Amino acid sequence: MNGNLRWYIGGILFLSTVINYIDRQTLSVLAPYIKNEFHWNNATFAWLIIGFRLSYSFGQTASGLYLDKVGIRRGLSFTVALYSIVAMLTSLSVGFKSLLTFRFLLGAGESANWPAATKAVAEWFPRKESGWAVAIFDSGSAIGGAVAPFLVYEVYRLTGDWRSAFLVTGTLGLLWLPLFRWLYRSPEGHPRLSPKEREYILRERADVSASGSELRLPHRTLLRLRQTWGIIIGKSFTDPVWFFITDWFAIYLVSRGFKPEESLLAFWVPFLAADLGNFVGGGASSWLIARGWSTGRSRRLVALLSGLGMTTLAATVFFHSFEAMIFCFAIATLSYASFSTIVLNLPADLYRTGSVASVSGMSGTGAGIGTILATFLTGIVSDRFSFEPILITASLMPLIATIAVVWLVRNGKATEEGLINPI
Repeated sequence: MNGNLRWYIGGILFLSTVINYIDRQTLSVLAPYIKNEFHWNNATFAWLIIGFRLSYSFGQTASGLYLDKVGIRRGLSFTVALYSIVAMLTSLSVGFKSLLTFRFLLGAGESANWPAATKAVAEWFPRKESGWAVAIFDSGSAIGGAVAPFLVYEVYRLTGDWRSAFLVTGTLGLLWLPLFRWLYRSPEGHPRLSPKEREYILRERADVSASGSELRLPHRTLLRLRQTWGIIIGKSFTDPVWFFITDWFAIYLVSRGFKPEESLLAFWVPFLAADLGNFVGGGASSWLIARGWSTGRSRRLVALLSGLGMTTLAATVFFHSFEAMIFCFAIATLSYASFSTIVLNLPADLYRTGSVASVSGMSGTGAGIGTILATFLTGIVSDRFSFEPILITASLMPLIATIAVVWLVRNGKATEEGLINPI
């Protein structure tokens, strides 16, 4: 593969994220129809989202530990197979209990994707390329979110049955598995990796300066480090904003008087903006590092600008124009994705490869807990009042995340002790 196998690895991780998001977004896209069939209000529908988030959140910590023990190839193969089968079985749902059960199982399987991809970047890419690598795989969330409405609505249009959409989207992960199994191995023993590229990867990747790069720190040690908490808080106060958009956007459009099937552009633009944001964040930080900036300084600057950009979400409550509202969502999602790319890079920047998935998983659990609380409140507040206070709050939360990353993610005592890599 002409000395660029690592970028093919990035591509296969991108496809995994696309499929992951299509599977989870199927419910959100079909939410208005499912709510109408079962006569549910927003508070009831929120419990379906919470069921997914509960297993997805705590599953990320468990998945991170599991992946650090068994490796990416074995671990991700199992989890993708699990959630693909569960997604297909969702077509058998007959009511709230069965749908809630399948969503819970789907979240457990899907929880491994980001810890696995983050660990893969740490194994395969040097710091000066890791921003681009994370942007590639994380952009799959935006692409999957953008593709899902078109695919799901088309299946629904052709069949007239929302259950068929789950059956179709669930097959995608099973089609991806053989390609992943053929392509993915660690760089140390990959049979298709050229000696030149192997030498470059092992020499330049983030943990090369640390002895015992595969050392896996226990969770109690990781949780004592301020840098770990900077990453956890960074995700915990921004992911709920993104998941509000992915989980509630169709319902929000209906509340503003727009029919989702007639407003597919409303889905497409924010997700496309988020896709662009991944490359803005990853590319800008990698560009700065390549020009002599320290890793920490470049990541913090991009995080600061991105955090400020997310505050534009509040402006949507003041606009009645469809175009202006979607523009504000686009700026907010672009900024979120840029910030997310930075936070996803930080475990690989700071920790040795043996602990990267664990730290990524813990930050995902923190984000999931925040998202569960936000989802619960969204259902109640939107039923009793409106979406306006939700959007205003969602624009302020990223400021807390930004402060945490800028203040906590720095070189310190743990760096001097050799527990983490200098940035």
